[in-house]
Amino acid sequence: MKSVDNKKRVAVFASGFGSNLQALIDFQEKGKLCGEIALVFSNNDNAYALERAKKHNIKTSCFSPSDFENRLKYDLKLADLLEAEKIDLLVLAGYMLLIGKPVLENYKNRIINIHPALLPSFKGTHGIKDAFEYGVKITGVTVHFVDEGLDTGPIIFQEAVKVESKDTIESIKEKIHRVEHSIYPLAVQYYCSGRLKISGRKVIII
Repeated sequence: MKSVDNKKRVAVFASGFGSNLQALIDFQEKGKLCGEIALVFSNNDNAYALERAKKHNIKTSCFSPSDFENRLKYDLKLADLLEAEKIDLLVLAGYMLLIGKPVLENYKNRIINIHPALLPSFKGTHGIKDAFEYGVKITGVTVHFVDEGLDTGPIIFQEAVKVESKDTIESIKEKIHRVEHSIYPLAVQYYCSGRLKISGRKVIII
């Protein structure tokens, strides 16, 4: 179901600290999001992201695959939750599980993720570390739609981050996070304002 007004209802999934969630909340509170963060979900009841949401009076929900007989039942529960909350866009912000088929099917081209490397290089959960240890001179951030693969969906935004000789993995993480907090809210804004169009593997900004 779609929301009854023009404002898109956004759900944010996070498994941990939630710094990208905070960037989205800050962007929303400045009146720039063009949507509403209606739900924050975590598979981890200790996730600080849930506390961030509660501080800003955003509805939260939390359960994990271990609460269910199998992974399919977990994914079906997630799909039911999103439907009940009339969610238009699902935003992954450090959600450490792959999205299951029931949600993927219901939210085709309506799930976005942020990755701390320049895809298609350095996919997976250790993008920053893998790029740094490989010795790249340029790394960066990618915002992309989510499909059935691992970090394979159409790319919305990319921004480069220069790796200098004096950089450590910690300083690169700081650079990466600054870029993430800048471009991820913008990607959500563009989606919510109808400015993103997918054509094959390409995302056209209109």
